[in-house]
Amino acid sequence: MTVPDHTEGEPLLRIAGLSKRFGAFAALSDVSLDLTAGEFVCLLGPSGCGKSTLLRLVAGFETPTSGTIMLGSEDLAALPPHRRPVNMMFQFYALFPHMSVGRNIAYGLKGMGMGRTAVADRVAELLRLLRLDGFEGRAPDTLSGGQRQRVALARALAREPKVLLLDEPLGALDRSLREETQGELRALQRRLGTSFVVVTHDAGEAMTMADRIAVMNQGRLVQIGDAASLYERPASRFIAGLLGDVNLIEGRIAGPAAGAIQAVETGFGRIEAATERSWGLGEAVAIGIRPERVTLVAGAAALEGRITERTYLGDRLRYRVTMADGTILRASVLSSGHALSPGDPVGVAFAPDAIAILPP
Repeated sequence: MTVPDHTEGEPLLRIAGLSKRFGAFAALSDVSLDLTAGEFVCLLGPSGCGKSTLLRLVAGFETPTSGTIMLGSEDLAALPPHRRPVNMMFQFYALFPHMSVGRNIAYGLKGMGMGRTAVADRVAELLRLLRLDGFEGRAPDTLSGGQRQRVALARALAREPKVLLLDEPLGALDRSLREETQGELRALQRRLGTSFVVVTHDAGEAMTMADRIAVMNQGRLVQIGDAASLYERPASRFIAGLLGDVNLIEGRIAGPAAGAIQAVETGFGRIEAATERSWGLGEAVAIGIRPERVTLVAGAAALEGRITERTYLGDRLRYRVTMADGTILRASVLSSGHALSPGDPVGVAFAPDAIAILPP
């Protein structure tokens, strides 16, 4: 199938109103998502939230209950997986154990009408690109986990898909190799210019690699944006917690302070927070504050607490601060400064733009 050239700025892949039911169970509900050419998008969320189902629908391994999947101007719904200009790489790689590395990579080129020389040239190109020179005759079971991952990636890229779908591609690697491979995968995607859609449950992995992160929960797409916007301005408690450690404090809107600043009354005092949303006076809310955005102030302050725990983490110190009403705040500060000790009184301050006001 020939896909028309993608116009810069327009979506390459457009998913609109996509739903998938398995009997009474809604695995995916009204998901809409656009992907531009050359973009790296991560689908982030807990197990069972619909991430892999969405990938399988795009790949053609499942049929949607409703909604559309367009690639350029082509509707993918009626096309079988092998005729879609997308490819999918699975978490455990699914390499053929009886085939060599070279034959595994060449397998996806069968049926494309390529001559033997063209196939050999394409395999050699991918071996160089994925740093697998000299491995073409090796059996998959003689390779390390990282090498098997690169073979699977080379095989997925062999047919030059418009969009590459990767389902937990780093999940089978140990922690140190996974962190190293995140950067390699991102660098590879930039060199190729191929659009990547990667499923992960690891927020750090998504924040390291993605241009945009699409957060999913219970079959729905709940927020999408770059790492900074999701981390600093999450739309809900769920998203705030998913993207990293956060202090969540109950409160009520006490009225506008100035401009886009709202005052929030909490159990230990009034806090001013920047917000773009209109909140009603007295409305119950939660405020989210990242530990590294909590400022500890020596001496008297409007908001006072007491250090109850200190943990040394190398470049940072982690404190637990008990406020006057018993609320526990976690604070993370550089360890190069003066260390506070358990029992020390301390003032607590927050910049308004460090606080996210969240629905209750």
